[in-house]
Amino acid sequence: MTASPFRLDGKTVLISGAGGGIGQSLVSSFREAGATVIGADREASMLEGLDLAGKVLFDQADAKGTRAAIGRYLAEFGTPDAVVSNAGFTRAEILDHLDDDVWASELAINLNGAYAMTDPIVAAMAKRGKGSLVFISSVNALGHYGNPAYAAAKAGLVAYAKAIAVERGGQGVRANVICPGSVRTPAWDHRLAADPTLLDNVLPHYPLGRMVLPSEVANAAVFYCSDASSGITGTVLPVDAGLTAGNLRFVDDVLRDK
Repeated sequence: MTASPFRLDGKTVLISGAGGGIGQSLVSSFREAGATVIGADREASMLEGLDLAGKVLFDQADAKGTRAAIGRYLAEFGTPDAVVSNAGFTRAEILDHLDDDVWASELAINLNGAYAMTDPIVAAMAKRGKGSLVFISSVNALGHYGNPAYAAAKAGLVAYAKAIAVERGGQGVRANVICPGSVRTPAWDHRLAADPTLLDNVLPHYPLGRMVLPSEVANAAVFYCSDASSGITGTVLPVDAGLTAGNLRFVDDVLRDK
């Protein structure tokens, strides 16, 4: 019986931001696919209760510390078969919320830290001759939906992944990007607490009429890390309930017969 190309049995996957809303679903989905999962986050307490074979601790806002932690992991445990760069953060929702410090902080976490984490692994994968990386970006990288510093950083991840795909493809390294839309994780809790009717304004923008589930983002990442996607690299996959397909609100408010 031929093994399913969607399975990850015998593979080791490193997931950053593993303790977050999407991160926990990533851990669960990769374990269900048979992978051995190493979780990375800022503090060990964030990873408690997860089905992990190991933990790597670093603050992605600190690029040097992140690179050092990954270097120690590689030296002790070797190169993972796949990496999901998932850690991210934003609070500055519009241009008026930005200043130099806020801009630098959001790029440090979402772009510079992701580079510091993955660059040593890319080099190790290229030396070995095989590996897959998945970057969890955002629809904010594809169009403006607010959070301008975060959007700039997430767009940078798209460019970085394409660079890996082009320059390291000959050494067997693949890199792809997932761009989620609004995902119903605890990150929305503070907004909904302030305005319980907020989803009444959010959901009409989504053709599927709902937010994306963390498991749906995770399933896409499993696909990208599996042999089922072995011929795919340098791509960007929106997992966004149809948001970037077109402007549903415009169709409903302007064009549809009332």
